[in-house]
Amino acid sequence: MTAAVVLLALSALVVFQEQKATTVWNGVYTAEQAKRGAALYANSCGSCHGLELNGGESAPPLTGGDFMSNWSGLTVGDLFERIRTTMPADRPGTLTREQTANVVAHILNVGQFPAGTTELSTRTETLKQISIVAIKPEH
Repeated sequence: MTAAVVLLALSALVVFQEQKATTVWNGVYTAEQAKRGAALYANSCGSCHGLELNGGESAPPLTGGDFMSNWSGLTVGDLFERIRTTMPADRPGTLTREQTANVVAHILNVGQFPAGTTELSTRTETLKQISIVAIKPEH
């Protein structure tokens, strides 16, 4: 009897956690933040990744199917850290945390993930809690 109660409690916890999971579909950035990110992207990223985020000769796209096939299942924190530590390619690590968050907000906006009322965090630990998923979860 005790094992059944524990199993039931664990099952309920898993369902509860899945319902609370935050994804890029939860409005994790603001429209204003994405606007700031667009200007920064044009100056720091567009020459390699394309002004439309569609990729370039030596840089991958940051929107669309190819982007999602590379990033789906990872977190916004993973994307944030990749950009923060390795971009721009000619000046890696020169973007501040705030600038990086703004660029990520722009990428999410162009990818047609909804904006919300709270700006995207600059804390990697917080961003690691936001999953990148191609299809909007049904909750």
